[in-house]
Amino acid sequence: MKAIVERIRTEGKNLGSGILKVDSFVNHQLDPALTVEMGQAFARRFAALGVTGITKIITAEVSGIAPALTTAMALGVPAIYARKSRPITMPSGYFRAEAPSHTKGGIVDLIVSPEYLHPDDRVILIDDFLATGLTIDALASLVAECGATLCGIGCIIEKSFEQGRARLAHLNVPIVTLAIVTSMEGDDIVVVNPEEG
Repeated sequence: MKAIVERIRTEGKNLGSGILKVDSFVNHQLDPALTVEMGQAFARRFAALGVTGITKIITAEVSGIAPALTTAMALGVPAIYARKSRPITMPSGYFRAEAPSHTKGGIVDLIVSPEYLHPDDRVILIDDFLATGLTIDALASLVAECGATLCGIGCIIEKSFEQGRARLAHLNVPIVTLAIVTSMEGDDIVVVNPEEG
């Protein structure tokens, strides 16, 4: 997506250790019009790949919520976000996976209520970053645990040098990213639009 590529080029900062700071439009402050455009782009690109019959969008708390919501809006389906702690309102029998947090350090829980994810659901997983793929793989395991069908994975930004796409190949679903960062060296962030080649 050209708009995201341009925002990364002008506002993105390499903080070292593989951390790309884009919180002026993704992880902290949100650009509503751009976020709506992201959801429409995911819906359009998955449809072009033949991904149909989607009943739910799933993501992880917190940064994936906005693009997951706008994708759900574009598809007319509910969005679910995996919680990092179990609220007292959640029934027993919940689905749980563990994932490493690249930006927070350590391991986080991902928890989904059995009330909202069912075996007959067809799911697209949306997140902010595809880096190592470990968080997405954990979310995919939640989808599998409840018997639902994972139909696709969408991420705003892929850091291709962290090999996450290869780690997720075993899931055998289309992976759509809106911008691909191919390298980060000092202040030089190389980013490409996957729709342009």
